[in-house]
Amino acid sequence: MIAFNDAIDLYSKEKGSSFLAFAKVIIKRKVIDHIRKEQRQYIYPSLNVSEEEELEDSPMEITEAKKIFQLNEESWYRKQEIIELAKHLKAYKISFQELTEISPKHRDARESAVFAAKQLVKDPILSEYVSIKKRVPIKKLLKVVPVSKKTLERNRKYILTVFIILTGEYQYIKEYLEGGVDL
Repeated sequence: MIAFNDAIDLYSKEKGSSFLAFAKVIIKRKVIDHIRKEQRQYIYPSLNVSEEEELEDSPMEITEAKKIFQLNEESWYRKQEIIELAKHLKAYKISFQELTEISPKHRDARESAVFAAKQLVKDPILSEYVSIKKRVPIKKLLKVVPVSKKTLERNRKYILTVFIILTGEYQYIKEYLEGGVDL
């Protein structure tokens, strides 16, 4: 509860993350800190113990340290992918700010847009068209997907973004999208 209260006090919308994601990180860190504190209070290492034996005595600390290192490393790679994606989107005249405003709000609309993007990726002719022209070939895409023209036009920038992610080397972003949308 203390960690949740800290998350409430420290949260800022300007940082760009959702409150739940922020709270999850804060709570997780506080729990890890608490576990470490408790372990330090009850473990009295001998001065005659070698470093290897000391490591064997605290496998939980080793596991936690590895997890933290891995999380930090993954966070760095995610950040790099986001920077690269922002550059790529710029060529298509799309910004993250704009995406937050125009992204489909309903799950079925997002799924339709993702399906349309997948069809663009599957079809080499459509894929090449998008790569060269930097836009969605609405008329050609209508022949392939069971979606209205209005829906495609309304979600064209979202479709382009998903297309870019699917055709690019964005491993972490793809993993993130798989959790929210069926890719």
